[in-house]
Amino acid sequence: MPDMIEFYTNPMSRGRIARWMLEEVGEPYETHILDYGTTMKATDYLAINPMGKVPAIRHKGHVITEGAAICAYLADAFPQAGLAPPPAERHDYYRWLFFAAGPVESAVVNKALGVEVPAERERTTGYGNLETTINALVTAVDGKRYIAGGRFSAADVFVGSQIGWGLQFGSIEKRPEFVTYWERISDRDAYRRASEIDNSLMPKDEG
Repeated sequence: MPDMIEFYTNPMSRGRIARWMLEEVGEPYETHILDYGTTMKATDYLAINPMGKVPAIRHKGHVITEGAAICAYLADAFPQAGLAPPPAERHDYYRWLFFAAGPVESAVVNKALGVEVPAERERTTGYGNLETTINALVTAVDGKRYIAGGRFSAADVFVGSQIGWGLQFGSIEKRPEFVTYWERISDRDAYRRASEIDNSLMPKDEG
């Protein structure tokens, strides 16, 4: 099937975000599981993603990498799934989708790695500091059912995944606004299907 989506991932990676989005879209896809340090760095895959990282998808001869880009692409490629607002109403959709991909992920990862940005150098980072970034993220979900307008979208998949992981691993403060939002958007059949698939692919504990 030339139009089949090919999905490159590892169950212990950001590929879980793309898997959730694929399940929301509901189109058939073929999964390629890659291993860190071996197939992910092999010549064949580096021709697809020179970064040697997942996730990536290939669709109609085109390669898309980066979680936010994959979510946005799939929403546009399959409009019948209703996962993007109309173009004239995409202000919050774009704003928070790429805010989560940029400032939020950078701030959270730097904190996890113990990277402390001196106050006098905050202007040189894309996020300033973690507290400011998290406070801004609260405004994206506080009092709202979904990120962009009144319906679930690809932005909820990506932003929600960032929040859900942060709550699970303690890298994002467990504020009530985040907990309420995550509980609501993770209560979806597509999320459960995606989680079950990836969980079944996790390495088995042979001990």
